[in-house]
Amino acid sequence: MSASAATATDRPEVRLIEIGPEEAGQRIDNFLLRVCKGVPKSHVYQVLRSGQVRVNKGRIAQTYRLIEGDTVRIPPMRMAEPAARTAPAAEFPVLFEDEAMLIINKPAGVAVHGGSGVSHGVIEQLRAARPELRFLELVHRLDRETSGVLMLAKKRSALTALHEQIRLGQLDKRYLTLVKGDWQHRRQHIKLPLFKYTTPEGERRVRVQADGQPSHTVFNLLRKYGEYVLLEAELKTGRTHQIRVHLASSGFPIVGDDKYGDFALNRDLQKRDRQRLAFRRMFLHAYRLRLTHPLTGKPIDIEATLPTQCVDFLQSLEPKAVTATESAIDLSR
Repeated sequence: MSASAATATDRPEVRLIEIGPEEAGQRIDNFLLRVCKGVPKSHVYQVLRSGQVRVNKGRIAQTYRLIEGDTVRIPPMRMAEPAARTAPAAEFPVLFEDEAMLIINKPAGVAVHGGSGVSHGVIEQLRAARPELRFLELVHRLDRETSGVLMLAKKRSALTALHEQIRLGQLDKRYLTLVKGDWQHRRQHIKLPLFKYTTPEGERRVRVQADGQPSHTVFNLLRKYGEYVLLEAELKTGRTHQIRVHLASSGFPIVGDDKYGDFALNRDLQKRDRQRLAFRRMFLHAYRLRLTHPLTGKPIDIEATLPTQCVDFLQSLEPKAVTATESAIDLSR
């Protein structure tokens, strides 16, 4: 019986799961937490410490790493009732896919995973659409309102290798963003420490704070559209809300940012004004990702074209300044 085939039942029974290549290398406690969804974490660790979980009929420590071919015995544990609503299956525009990776163009307004009031996201929808995949995990994340390149791993070995590239700063991640104001420099480094906190309402936020995590973004000026400036952001570190907070703290909040933005400006932009179109999203798009393939070692360069809504808005700011075709050429350099 495979890990992916294991399901909860009304009458708990002993389960024997044979470990395949995608589960190999995972710690037994993390494996149990994944396959025993709905069981309290404390109970999972209790049965593990008590020796009720066996690997190849023997007791193991909670730090044991699984090996392909291992047989894991999981004792009867009553699962939570399945949720009444399951994630609807959905596919997204594919930018690259092979046996190791799936790279998609995520639309704005779609969360990458469920939680914090969101019932489901990209990962749950893709798993529902592709039940034949035994392994599918997010390599990194994008904010819900950010569009663009999102990478998923289809093998644990690929996930581990890609996380190592992220840790070593070997991924080149570029974003396009629009701000309003008198931006002066062709290339500007912003290094501000970022601190994560939770509001009294339970919302996750980030602020600049001396004891925060070191954070570094490089901004390249691409083009001015009257009072607005199109920037390319190079992530040198990958902190939560990094681009958004670095820009807002520097006096250039992202157009349409509902957390750190200029709220009066955002309200005005939601209504059309003469030739300028209405704009109702955050102007932040992950448009380029350069990496080394986790299995072959070959370089890969992935691009996601700036969404039509963003291109049309830029055109309306400065008619005849840029066409959709010219935008795709200029902004991919």
